[in-house]
Amino acid sequence: MRINNNIMAMNAHRQLAVNQANGAKSMERLSSGMRINRAGDDAAGLAISEKMRGQIRGLKQAQRNAQDGISLIQTAEGALNETHAILQRMRELATQAANDTNTPEDRAEIQKEIDQLAQEITRISTDTEFNTQKLLNGDLDVKFHIGANQDQNISLSIGNMDADSLMVSGQLSAAQELTALDANVYLYSRTLKNITITFEVGNTKETTAEFTAAADDTGSDTITVTLAGDGNNNIDASLSSVVKALKSVAGDAGVVIETGEDFDGTKKLETKPGDINITALSADTDALVGINVSSQQFADQAITTIDNAIQQVSAERSKLGAYQNRLEHTIANLGTSAENLQAAESRIRDLDMAEEIMAFTKNNILQQAATAMLAQANMAPQSVLQLLG
Repeated sequence: MRINNNIMAMNAHRQLAVNQANGAKSMERLSSGMRINRAGDDAAGLAISEKMRGQIRGLKQAQRNAQDGISLIQTAEGALNETHAILQRMRELATQAANDTNTPEDRAEIQKEIDQLAQEITRISTDTEFNTQKLLNGDLDVKFHIGANQDQNISLSIGNMDADSLMVSGQLSAAQELTALDANVYLYSRTLKNITITFEVGNTKETTAEFTAAADDTGSDTITVTLAGDGNNNIDASLSSVVKALKSVAGDAGVVIETGEDFDGTKKLETKPGDINITALSADTDALVGINVSSQQFADQAITTIDNAIQQVSAERSKLGAYQNRLEHTIANLGTSAENLQAAESRIRDLDMAEEIMAFTKNNILQQAATAMLAQANMAPQSVLQLLG
């Protein structure tokens, strides 16, 4: 019998240490609810589950992004709803003005409301914002990131919804029209005929201006520009575009702008150094800026113009509604994807509590048994004392 090395005690102690380590791991897993608490628990599983976690969190954020996109769209669509209401009122007023029971004074009062409504349409387009971003002034071109990975997005742009773009600007006087040359002021041909603008310059040279019609050298220091209607009651060029395109032709000539008496019954003369001499502005028939209900003919034609504006706003609202429906489906799909990926990640990372409690109970019993056996092994060498008598 040997007492220097108690092999039984050493074996019992080793088994006890193993059972204690297993019990500690079981306790850690049970307290955290996770099967993998460190890379050593499952190195491959940790790497796979961390990648899945990135995807899951990306999908959940994409859901929030899509919800924010819907909020932006709803803000724009709500503003356009009011624009629609204004256009319907303008159409009602134009229909009223088209009735010859109204006197010129009556139509002048109707025009006042139309002018104010047109200004409100423009104000709505410039003041409607979401998170400080303007939505209806034609500058909005955004991307909604609706996926967990790079380039998973959709683009949305909203056209300019101001009165000029909708071609329902209030009527301008000649003086107002001439001072607005640098703005996007459009001429409308109510009969869809051509508008002729004659420019007189000091050093004419043959050129083609970069807008709808060509500017041709007539050989007499005069350039005639003909802008053709597009069938939608508008001439596809603004005065500012015409002026800009012809600056290279005019050189340093001064500008003299005069409207013919057939424009709105008045003449206006203005000089601006460094621009172009515009000596005449006339049309085959009357040319107008914006909505004019000063006569039965103009009021009657304004109805169609406003109908076109209503159709334009309807098209934009329809597009926004389609985007909103698309994003709602996107949110539902992202939720399903995140849920399924979460389930896959859970199978790798989460703990089966019932199974681990079984292991913990086993390890606890083994620890107790190993402790008892270690005590017995420690008592074994004492039997040597019996040999001493």
